[in-house]
Amino acid sequence: MSTSAARDNLIAWLRDAHAMEEQAETMLTAQHRRLQTYPELKDRIGEHIEETKQHAALLQSCLDRLGDGRSTVKVMAAKLTAMAQGLSGVFVSDEVVKGSLAGYTFEHMEIASYRILIAAADYIGDEETKTVCQRILDEEIAMATWLEENIGPVTQEYLRRDENDLEAKR
Repeated sequence: MSTSAARDNLIAWLRDAHAMEEQAETMLTAQHRRLQTYPELKDRIGEHIEETKQHAALLQSCLDRLGDGRSTVKVMAAKLTAMAQGLSGVFVSDEVVKGSLAGYTFEHMEIASYRILIAAADYIGDEETKTVCQRILDEEIAMATWLEENIGPVTQEYLRRDENDLEAKR
C-alpha cells in the first residue's frame, strides 16, 4: 500500500543515499590516491570505489524510475564535505588509522541508510527499489566486515612502521 507521503519520503531518502554514495566515492578516491604502504587496504578500497560508483548508478535508476532526479545541492554539498575530509588526511601523521576509523564509521552509516530504504520500499510495495537496496546493503556489510577484520592489523602495521621510522602515515 503506497501513500503519497511514504513515496515522497522514499524519494527523499533515495536522493540522500545517492548524495551519500557520491560523497563516499570522493572520500575513498582521495584516500586511495594517497595510500602507499598498505597494499591490501589500497586494493580493497579500490574495489569498493567501483562498487560505490555502481551504487550511485543503481540509486539514480531508482530515482529515474520513480520520476524524480537527484538533488544537485545535496550532491555538491556531499562532495565538498568529502573533499574537505580527504584533504584533512594530508595534515595528520596517522592518516591510515584515521582513514580506517572514518571508513568503518561511514560504512555503518550506509548500512543503516540502506536498511531504512529497504523498509520504506517494502512499505510502499516497491520491490525493485527494495532489491536494489538489498544488493547495495550486502556490499556495504561486506566492506564493513572487511574493515572490522583488518582495522587491528592495519593499526599494528602503522605502529610497527612508525616505531621503525618507516613511512607509516599512508
